[in-house]
Amino acid sequence: MTAPSGGPDRVRITSSLSIPLSELQFRFTPSGGPGGQHANKVNTRVELRFDVAASPSLGPRQRARLLEKLGAEIRVVADDERSQGRNRQLAVTRFGERMAAALHVDKPRRATRPSKGAKERRLTAKRQLSERKRSRRPDFDD
Repeated sequence: MTAPSGGPDRVRITSSLSIPLSELQFRFTPSGGPGGQHANKVNTRVELRFDVAASPSLGPRQRARLLEKLGAEIRVVADDERSQGRNRQLAVTRFGERMAAALHVDKPRRATRPSKGAKERRLTAKRQLSERKRSRRPDFDD
């Protein structure tokens, strides 16, 4: 089995981080719900666990960020498919997506001011709306 775009024995998380499959712990159990004989006798549900605190693949900043966002252990469950292999691939893919999302750092927002033209357009639109509403009012002449 190959991991999603990380080589045959690695899971690619970001361009600079990939986790070896040997660091992931898999547990297989029967899927819940209806399904007849196949579901009752085959262990197709996959539970993937990854120990963030003990992983040698993570750098100190990555580890700190993951511990803050996801906790000491990441757990992913997949039981969508009837095949154990496909559920395993789904679990690994979801694990990679969850890790990448947790490691993503948003660029800090720089405060900006509206331009002079933008202010004028906003005020002009307010004046037009005000005039339109005023023209709808009935005239009260005494």
